[in-house]
Amino acid sequence: MFIESIELLNYRNYDTLHMNFHEGTNVLYGDNAQGKTNILEAIYVCSTTKSHRGSKDREIVRFGQDESHIKMLIKKDGILYRIDMHLKKNRPKGIAVNGVPIRKASELFGIVNVIFFSPEDLNLIKNGPAERRRFVDLELCQLDRLYVHNLVQYNRVVIQRNRLLKEMDGKPSLLETLPVWDEQLMRYGKELIRIRASFIKSLNDLLHEIHFHLSGEREDLSIWYEPNVQIESFEESLAKNRSQELRQRLTLTGPHRDDLNFIINGTDIRKFGSQGQQRTAALSLKLAEIELVKKTVKDYPILLLDDVLSELDSKRQEHLLSEINRIQTVITCTGLDEFVNSRFQMDRIFQIVDGTVESVR
Repeated sequence: MFIESIELLNYRNYDTLHMNFHEGTNVLYGDNAQGKTNILEAIYVCSTTKSHRGSKDREIVRFGQDESHIKMLIKKDGILYRIDMHLKKNRPKGIAVNGVPIRKASELFGIVNVIFFSPEDLNLIKNGPAERRRFVDLELCQLDRLYVHNLVQYNRVVIQRNRLLKEMDGKPSLLETLPVWDEQLMRYGKELIRIRASFIKSLNDLLHEIHFHLSGEREDLSIWYEPNVQIESFEESLAKNRSQELRQRLTLTGPHRDDLNFIINGTDIRKFGSQGQQRTAALSLKLAEIELVKKTVKDYPILLLDDVLSELDSKRQEHLLSEINRIQTVITCTGLDEFVNSRFQMDRIFQIVDGTVESVR
C-alpha cells in the first residue's frame, strides 16, 4: 500500500495544499515550526480518525475557519481508495470512502495502516503507563475492528461508572445500580485483556531478534504485559475493591490501568535502564511494529518519521534507515545532511516554508 497524494484545506497553518508522494522515501525538510509535522498528522488523522498528538478536531481547524478538509488517495493491491474527511469545530467529523459516507470510524480501519514515530516515542518506556496503553490502543485499533468496538464500549462504561460513583454521595440507593455497570465493565474489559495479551505475545516473537541485532547481540529484550486484573478473577477483584472505589469515587479495576514492562537481560529498564537502553528498546519496538503489521495484513504499513533521526546516534540512524528502504516513508527533518552522509536514497524531496510546500526533486 502507498499514498498517492494528499490535499488539505484549512488544516492548521495550511490554507490549501496538494502533494503527490513517491512510493519510496519522501523527505520534508525545513526549519522548525513551519508545518512539517502537520502534514504527517494529517496523514495519520485521515488513516485513523485520530491525531497522534491527541488533539481535538477544533484544535486542528485553521484559525478563523469553521471546518477543515483532508482528501487522501491510497493505492492498495492495485485498487485506488479516496478518503475524504471533514473536521468540524462543533460537530462530529464526516468521513467518506470513495464518495460513500461511513457511519463508524471502524469502517475506515483496514484500508491503510500507518505507523507514526516521533522523538516523544523514544521516551515511551520511561514515561507513564498511559502512554504505553495508548501505544497498544493505537496499533490494535488499526489491526482489529473487534478491539475498536470493545475499547469504545469499555471507555463509555468507565465514564458512566465513575459518574455513578461520584453521584452516590448522599444517594445510597444508587448503589443498587452498580452491578449493571460491573457486568458491562467485565464484558468489554475481558475482551480487551484477551486481545492485548495476544498482541504483546505476537510483538514479542518479533522483538527479540530485532533488538538482539540492534544492540550488537548483547541484549535480550522482552515485553511483559501487566494487566491490572486477570480475566478469571475480574469479578472477585471488583468486589474486593468496592469499598475503596466508593471512598475514592473512581473505578480502580480494569484494563484502563494496564501497563507494559520492558525487560533486558532480566532487568526492568523502566526503573533501572539507561537512557540509551530505553531509546534503543523504543526503536526496536517500532521496528517490530512494522513487521507485525506486515505479518498481519500481508503488506507493509506506511511509516511516518517526525524528526526522529536527529535524536538517534549514527549507529541507530543507520539501522533504522536500512530497515525502511522497502516501504513508503514520509520523513521530516531540518536538513538533508544526515541523508547525504549516509548515502540514503531520497526519492522525493519537499521544502516546507511557513505553510507552503515546494517540490525540490
